[in-house]
Amino acid sequence: MSAKINVGVIGATGYTGSELVRLLHHHPLAQITAITSESRAGEKFSQVHSAFEGICDLPLIKSDDLNTNNIDVLFFALPHGVSMKFAEKFYGTKPIIDFSGDYRLDSSKTYTDWYGKEHTFTTPFKDAAYGLPELFASKLKDSPLIANPGCFPTGASLALAPLIQHNKVDAQNIIVDAKTGVTGAGIKASAVNMFSNVNDNFKAYGIKKHRHTVEMELNMERLTGQKAIVQFTPHLLPVDRGILTTAYLKPTGSITEKEVIELYREFYNNQPFVRLRNSAPEIKQVRGTNYVDIYATHDVRTGNIIVVSAIDNLVKGAAGQAVHNMNIKFDFKETKGLNIVPLQP
Repeated sequence: MSAKINVGVIGATGYTGSELVRLLHHHPLAQITAITSESRAGEKFSQVHSAFEGICDLPLIKSDDLNTNNIDVLFFALPHGVSMKFAEKFYGTKPIIDFSGDYRLDSSKTYTDWYGKEHTFTTPFKDAAYGLPELFASKLKDSPLIANPGCFPTGASLALAPLIQHNKVDAQNIIVDAKTGVTGAGIKASAVNMFSNVNDNFKAYGIKKHRHTVEMELNMERLTGQKAIVQFTPHLLPVDRGILTTAYLKPTGSITEKEVIELYREFYNNQPFVRLRNSAPEIKQVRGTNYVDIYATHDVRTGNIIVVSAIDNLVKGAAGQAVHNMNIKFDFKETKGLNIVPLQP
């Protein structure tokens, strides 16, 4: 497919919507046809995100005014609990790539258990594909809805997958410790993202109950068909973007450092956005990009395997991964529009 596809963006007033527009603006085979906002309709996109002045001045429209006849794919840059309402309106009309958690899990019951709210449109669950391309690319092309992964599960799942799929570690004894930038809390002002609460501070949150825990467990089960148990603790860093994840795992048998490294090299061979590092990665090394940097090592003293990954939560953890999914869906080269050099410092 060589002609440009037309893209509709549902809900672009948040950080991930802004990041999606940034990436699509530079994509050689996609063009943004329409952007919707229920609260800011009538304004220009650049009035909401001033960095786009003279770059993307498209008027925002209400979703009811969106004509899907000339659109090839819809991106839902919406919070969980909101996407399902728009899925009910647009499901089956055009392929959907959904940023929310509304269709990432295996059932509406699991969703209610972890998200604490009733799921009101369950039809897509039977055909939705989980959009983590490095692990589940074969499921993406024919699905009417691609559920874009959460940011924490992206960094953690890619760090864990080679060891889990090859049964090299105890899948029921996984410890994941992750630190995120404040953009993970969204664009709306709250006590969580207030400067006075974030600056010069560092804290754990969501202990034992963060909703991304079950998503990580399901990803490991998708790889092996066996139950996984993840002890996940997220932390909030006083930085704007990035996630650094450290996973601790118990081997199921004897394994050497060399074997661990070779396992990761073979598993991620020909994956364009996975970079295997010789030392622990840093969030600035992936800033603004769709890369995930991974470092895996074996501690002879404790017997543990330690895996560290770094992603940009707004790109690989959201908008960049969504564009990657779009590329696969439409038979584009996987890296189209995503060949971005990290911004450092």
